Amino acid sequence: MKSLPSLNALRAFQYAGNFLSFTLAAKELNVTQGAVSRQIKHLEDFLGVALFVRQHQQLKLTSSGERLLTKLDTGFNLISDAVAELKAPNQRQKLYILSAPTFSTRWLVPKLPVFKNQFSQLTLCIHNHQESEFLYDAEIRFGNGPKPRYSSELLQLENHIAVCAPDLLIRAQSLENEIDSLLHITHKGRRLPTWKNWLNAAELNLNIEEDSNQGMEFNTLDQVITATKNGAGFAIIDKNMIFNELSDGSLMKFHSLEYEGEYGYWLDIHPDKKGLSKVLHFSQFLNLVNC
Repeated sequence: MKSLPSLNALRAFQYAGNFLSFTLAAKELNVTQGAVSRQIKHLEDFLGVALFVRQHQQLKLTSSGERLLTKLDTGFNLISDAVAELKAPNQRQKLYILSAPTFSTRWLVPKLPVFKNQFSQLTLCIHNHQESEFLYDAEIRFGNGPKPRYSSELLQLENHIAVCAPDLLIRAQSLENEIDSLLHITHKGRRLPTWKNWLNAAELNLNIEEDSNQGMEFNTLDQVITATKNGAGFAIIDKNMIFNELSDGSLMKFHSLEYEGEYGYWLDIHPDKKGLSKVLHFSQFLNLVNC
């Protein structure tokens, strides 16, 4: 059998490489930062190559470190999967998902009967907010690009339409007089340019400043939807999130334009979780219901 380094050293390197932090790796492994540092030093001595370099107080993988990390992620995932399946083949496994709140409530949760029928051996646990440094099996994130160091798949882009409550349809025909009744959504502390982009695409000349105090702004899309249904104003909303409201007439389109936005929902999988059968099952489920 070929000579191998300590499995503890390999595991310490895998966590440090994925987190790019000895501190977070130590916390995840329940050891001291010094222990992680010593394990990696032993591994580098064994291999005869450097695995990390420090740049401006940041940890970065060397080319050798990147190659080793890719192989270790695959190897440890296969081991974890094999042990889980053999240890208790009939025991239910928990699948921890972190999901954007509006997406989980309005899109994901209604489709869960399909997941339950397809993968009855899994117990799905959906969280809407990050809990400390907990490493979720997968994350559904609102954003406009892939997440660094993660395996990211775009599930869907927003499909924007202009809507209001039925009682406001007449007022919507004079939108230039309704600047203070426009409802905005914020992301990371700033208003998204949703209104501005939609108005440009609709070729409507309304002077809207993203940083102005006009209108109202909300932290989640679900809040915007609720406010719009109750007649608070006019909104540009992702059509995928309001199928029920459009069907029952509580929200109505006041313009024919449907505009694909630059933001959407991404499935992010940490390298430490990629390849696990329960994560693959969840990805298959999303592809099935997202057709």
